[in-house]
Amino acid sequence: MVSARDALKRLREGNLRFASNVRGTEAPLTHSQRAALATGQQPFAIILGCSDSRVPAEIVFDQGLGDLFVIRVAGNIVAPSQVGSVEFAAARYDTRLVVVLGHSQCGAVVATLEELQRPTENQSRNLQAIVDRVRPSVEGLLATDLRHDMEALVTQGVRANIRASVNHLRHGSEVLEQLIQDDGLLVVGAEYSLETGVVEFLDRAAEGRQMKGAK
Repeated sequence: MVSARDALKRLREGNLRFASNVRGTEAPLTHSQRAALATGQQPFAIILGCSDSRVPAEIVFDQGLGDLFVIRVAGNIVAPSQVGSVEFAAARYDTRLVVVLGHSQCGAVVATLEELQRPTENQSRNLQAIVDRVRPSVEGLLATDLRHDMEALVTQGVRANIRASVNHLRHGSEVLEQLIQDDGLLVVGAEYSLETGVVEFLDRAAEGRQMKGAK
């Protein structure tokens, strides 16, 4: 089992390679390796990321087949199916790191902010479900001076939405709470920059507290 600390180190190193346009040194996957993966998997990290086509987790972190358990949904929101998917991987595969991966200029966050300022008539209830998940994390920002600066508003909205999803996973699942308390599970937020290719991990203080409490 890969510890949360080691998994985080591998992701940081992988993203550094990606952002520097340097590919990993591992040889291409062989037939025997594919056969082994067909019979089982042991992903070292769980990534709950946005569905945006520009943010594929395996590429952004320079990882290969079988390395990451990836859950993608517009706006990297946390609904019951996403929680269940994280619980499944953490419990079944002993994966000890969960990363909520948002990104700059997130369309779901932009759409939610626009909806809050100019409600859309006859919007699909399925699209509305995504907006409603993002809404609580960004609504308060419209009461600040950020409402006068759309670029800054979106930047802060993206981060607020990431933190809300992290908080939901940390405190909205008895299974994950138990794994955090007893088995060293770490849940962190991160933001990918579309402009630079760099992933910034957020809330280092909380990350440190979780690491300290991990066995």
